[in-house]
Amino acid sequence: MMDLPADFVQNMRDVFGQDGKQFIADLPALIDEFAGRWGLSDIQPVSNLSFNFVAIARRGSDNVVLKLGVPRDELISEIAALQLYNGKGACRLLEHEEERGAMLLERLKPGKMLSELGDDDERTHIAADVMMKLWRDIPYQAPGGSSAISKFIKLSDWFDALKRIRPHFDGGIGPFSREHLERVEAFLPGLLAEPDVTLMHGDFHHFNILSSDRGWLVIDPKGVIGPAGYEVGPFMINPWGSVADVNQFKVQAERRVSILAEHLDWQRQRIIRWSMAHAILSAWWAIEDGLEDEYSLRCAELFSEIK
Repeated sequence: MMDLPADFVQNMRDVFGQDGKQFIADLPALIDEFAGRWGLSDIQPVSNLSFNFVAIARRGSDNVVLKLGVPRDELISEIAALQLYNGKGACRLLEHEEERGAMLLERLKPGKMLSELGDDDERTHIAADVMMKLWRDIPYQAPGGSSAISKFIKLSDWFDALKRIRPHFDGGIGPFSREHLERVEAFLPGLLAEPDVTLMHGDFHHFNILSSDRGWLVIDPKGVIGPAGYEVGPFMINPWGSVADVNQFKVQAERRVSILAEHLDWQRQRIIRWSMAHAILSAWWAIEDGLEDEYSLRCAELFSEIK
């Protein structure tokens, strides 16, 4: 039986409850089943398992990635996004079974993460290029013939979560800055009404952008429908923890805004506002999940100071 990291097992139980416990119990049989169906051998879990089981495997002479998770909307939208991308800007989806939360993916080689590049300007230029390759018009039908809206996550649903802040804190705002929260609440309707609605990655950051023999490509798309401006938010607050040196972070953030504004032909204010909105949303998600929120709140504060 495969030994699973204790923190992965705990994550699955904490996040998915009974479904997570059942997934862990069924995992050895699931691995054996899909290894047989998809012709896999030499299955080796990656070292940083979090909320899905991910392993490197062999399929004939090819290296592939097996991904298994608790069946849920997030995996359905990921599969639909990868089908629509069809290898353009993203890793290829080789096999899948939506109802079982199972995917077989192309393994990207050399697979160097964008975060491993030392020059942040270079990283930002690369990210902007990849970002633009990913954006797609929303199809009338998602792959497989079902409604596109039913397959993909709606960005507006994510931001509806902010309405839970005050009830959660009995009418207060907890650790949030009143100035920053009210500022985001004021401009958010305008952001969500922007006309360039597209299919986005939804979790576009340095650890999900990998080098390959086909150029820089993404992995793990969320498959989110909404204004394209949101895509810069996750990128701007990453790599996670980079705000430790405040002065360096501010200089870096200002440079990123300038590069993205030029590359995407967007107004600086648009990038700053989406970055701030995502930072506030990220902090709220952390609070709901019982995780540390200070980093995202600090990012929101620093973004508010950029002109």
